[in-house]
This record gives sequence, structure tokens and C-alpha cells, in this order.
Amino acid sequence: MIYELRRPRQIDPNKTYPALFVMHGIGSNEQNMLSLVNGLEEQFYIFSIRGHLEQPPGFAYFTIQGYGKPHREVFDQAISKLRSFIDYASDQYPLDLSQLYLLGFSQGAILSMTLGLTLGDRIKGIIALSGYIPAFVKDEYNVKSVNQMSLFISHGEMDQVLPYEWGKDNNEYFQGLGATVMFKTYQEGHTVSVQNHDDYVKWLLDSLEK
Repeated sequence: MIYELRRPRQIDPNKTYPALFVMHGIGSNEQNMLSLVNGLEEQFYIFSIRGHLEQPPGFAYFTIQGYGKPHREVFDQAISKLRSFIDYASDQYPLDLSQLYLLGFSQGAILSMTLGLTLGDRIKGIIALSGYIPAFVKDEYNVKSVNQMSLFISHGEMDQVLPYEWGKDNNEYFQGLGATVMFKTYQEGHTVSVQNHDDYVKWLLDSLEK
């Protein structure tokens, strides 16, 4: 997969580093997401991953057949590709495998939460901004233990693309599985506000220290 890498300027050859895998929304690209993680490259290896499907004016990871319903075969392929990419990055770069994080907006949030469910406690934390979990993932995927996982889930209360209630459902679902969740809402639409950004960056840096 095509990706943009950001990493600390000074690399200690005897050290491993936390990793942050970043996934964009539909019609966007890997460059657009870098503003959401700007300044974190001194603490993390950041992999901003481009969706493999063309979706003008940008890219996508999967297609949808209806409201909140991804095409299953295309979605499964995206999850497989992203899992393989995480394995590749873990093998090729000096990553601390106990500190792998996922961050996604919209389609990227959908994938981040699904990857967390399939990878389980391999993932330390997830930042899911305005997404949902497809019904077939909950019902048919092999969901792993997330007891050691922490999540920052946020949603705009005026989101006209993906309903606010879906954000509440994400929170309840992961809490029901035993994960530690911080759920934040904002007086926004389908976007990431400055306050939302500041909140998840603080959450992420606090998580690193635990």
C-alpha cells in the first residue's frame, strides 16, 4: 500500500518506537490526514496509509452498497490489506509492538475499530473519529479480546453523514467488550474540530505514559 511516513528526526538504533497508523475518509488521501497528527512525529513512527481504490478527488478503502452497509467482499479485502501492512511495518521498522495505535476519520474510523476487533490486544489504542462498526463485523467476524485496549471515540452531534447515535453505539459496544473508552462529542458536523484534535492528542500522549 502507498503510505506517507513521518518519524523522529534523530533515531536511536538501540530503541524501538510507538507507531501510529492513520487512515483517511472516503475521497481523501494520505496527505490530508497529516495535519491531524502534526507534531506527533517526534514520539511516533506515523504511517498515513492511502486507500487502494480510486474515489475522486482522492481514494477509498472500500465501497458501500447502502447507508452504513459496506460491500462485504471489498471491505474484507481492505481489512486484509491493512492487517498485512501493519505486519509489514512491524517487520521493517523499529516499532515497539506493545505500543501500536490506530487513528481514522470516517471510513478510516470504521476500519480502525474493525482492525482493533480483529487484532485484539495487539493494538494498544484507537482514535476513532466519526465512524461506525458494520453489523456484519459484530455478528460474523472473529472478534478478539480487547480487555487491554483503550479507545478515544468522538462524534459530532450534528453529523449529517454518519448519525451521532452511531457514535454512542460504538462507545457502548466497546465498553461492553471490556475496553477502556473515552467518548467525546462536539457541536460539529462530520468534521474534526480544533477542540476534538486537542482532546485526542492529549489522550494519546497520556496513553503513551501508561
